[in-house]
Amino acid sequence: MLAAGPHALLVELADGEHAEAFHAELIRRRERGELPAVRDIVPAARTVLLDGIADRGPGARDRLARDLASWRVEPVSRAGGDPVEIPVVYDGPDLDAVAALWGVGADEVGALHSRTAFRVAFCGFAPGFGYLAGLPERLHVPRRTTPRTRVPAGAVALAGPYTGVYPRPSPGGWQLIGRMPDPAALWDPAREPAALLGPGTPVRFVPVGEGGGPHAGAVPEPRGRTAPAPLGGAAPPTETTPYAGAAHQTEATPHAGPTPHAGPTPHAGPTPHAGPTPPAAGPRAGA
Repeated sequence: MLAAGPHALLVELADGEHAEAFHAELIRRRERGELPAVRDIVPAARTVLLDGIADRGPGARDRLARDLASWRVEPVSRAGGDPVEIPVVYDGPDLDAVAALWGVGADEVGALHSRTAFRVAFCGFAPGFGYLAGLPERLHVPRRTTPRTRVPAGAVALAGPYTGVYPRPSPGGWQLIGRMPDPAALWDPAREPAALLGPGTPVRFVPVGEGGGPHAGAVPEPRGRTAPAPLGGAAPPTETTPYAGAAHQTEATPHAGPTPHAGPTPHAGPTPHAGPTPPAAGPRAGA
């Protein structure tokens, strides 16, 4: 556990599942009024940042650090809660490659993926991009050795232990297995919160046909969220042009993601240690 500026703590965890569980415990305790006031709780791949600690008194941050280190935290549950349903056409350009890595036929990739219960572990890379955890270890895949210069908005992708949906066109090196017909709901600045997939949100992918069906792109608002009227007129349409070709460059070592935490046994909180400089927040979180 490290000081991160004068009013923040960076909690280091063993792996992604420990980070998810610790973030969930922080949220639970804050809702019950059992956590000292902090402005932001920000999860990452293997860390959780508590920023804006309200108590500025002498030793307040150290007392909070000692308290956090004493917690016993239950593993996060993939069950429970109404999931956000994401419609997907499973026709991505890397479908055959992923099928080969999984040892199944290309037509089985969508079935395996859509039967998985996902939860947003953390957000990053681009506004509205959630890193979705839940794939069993046998379905983890490496990044592409040659990234694409352009991935279209709505692309459903895999890398390491994560699934993600690109909210806007961007370069990317993840394996593309499908597409969300209408990805505009992933990020809406006129909505509060703007991101559809915030940390802790359960997610389920729903296969749809080639044409997507008449309502395949409609994603309902998650329970507890409201969508205010757009500010200043309708938002510009999200670009969903076809998949771009690969760039003539190679990516560094493929990112395999953090090692999953085995077993349901409750684990102890993080152990404090000294160190003047916060480390990078887990593995490289690009897409």
